Amino acid sequence: MKRRAKTLAGILSSVFITLFGLLVVTFLIGRVIPIDPAIAAAGDQAPEAVIRALRTEMGLDQPIWVQFYRYVVQILHGDFGASNVSHNLVTSDIARYFPATFELAVLALLVSSLLGVPLGVWAAVRQGRLADQVIRVVCLAGHSLPTFVFAMLSLLIFYKTLDWLPGPGRQSIFYTDMVPVFTGMITVDSAIAGDWDAFFDALAHMIQPVCILGYFSMAYITRMSRAFMLHALHDEYIITARAKGLSPATVIWKHAFPTVAVQLVTVLALTFAGLLEGSVVTETVFEWPGIGRYLTNALKNGDMNPVIGSTLLIGVIYVSFNLLADLLYRLLDPRVR
Repeated sequence: MKRRAKTLAGILSSVFITLFGLLVVTFLIGRVIPIDPAIAAAGDQAPEAVIRALRTEMGLDQPIWVQFYRYVVQILHGDFGASNVSHNLVTSDIARYFPATFELAVLALLVSSLLGVPLGVWAAVRQGRLADQVIRVVCLAGHSLPTFVFAMLSLLIFYKTLDWLPGPGRQSIFYTDMVPVFTGMITVDSAIAGDWDAFFDALAHMIQPVCILGYFSMAYITRMSRAFMLHALHDEYIITARAKGLSPATVIWKHAFPTVAVQLVTVLALTFAGLLEGSVVTETVFEWPGIGRYLTNALKNGDMNPVIGSTLLIGVIYVSFNLLADLLYRLLDPRVR
């Protein structure tokens, strides 16, 4: 019991230190940028008296440690301030944009894991043969080629030339604002409302960005699955299982793969966290109103409250999924416990 308590305390302290470091970094981002926060809020043409008054109101004339204390208290109360461009609360903006990214991330993870894990296992089993070489080349292309190349080619071929899929955007103009908002995810909301025309239109718009995000995630999952499986296939218990005359399928899927599956928990968790971060390039090319595009537009406009709020959200997502992966790993693997 004492050992478990010590382990739990170590995990919680690590999470606390990471989150505190994230607060420090985001605070410094808002203070060391070339754009004065007061000028950004008031505008370049604002009188000097207005800027001074705003600096006092924002607490920028206080010592740095006082500013940091007020910043932490503000964040702990869920107050990320308002956007200087839209004048909306950052929390409301994030609540509006994040479901679009979540919708893409779930489908992209589903595609990448259903393809990546079997391909990685197959490549390991066929190590050095043609199938293994082809899979490795496909994964290498997924890691090496820029995302915007695939995005632009996809639009050129499937939208412009063949006209098989709809273009950029989340919905066709006809269906815009036609579905009542329940979750912010169009496919879910249209299914709840029973509007199947809007559902299939939204699903069609998701095919290209989901496939591109899924492909790049699949390349990573396949590579890791192959590496884990290669290591598992050379363990002594696998050699023993083969010596007993068990079929190759039984050796692979009933003996080797369970140990690989435990290791893949961390890979899938971090992949999902990366997808939830929002692919800036993919969302920009396809004009997808997700958190990645929201963060990009805020950076272009020097709008720091959305930048800080989005950065904190992304950091919390990564820390949370790291913690979840660690707990699942301990739960599934008795050797770690």
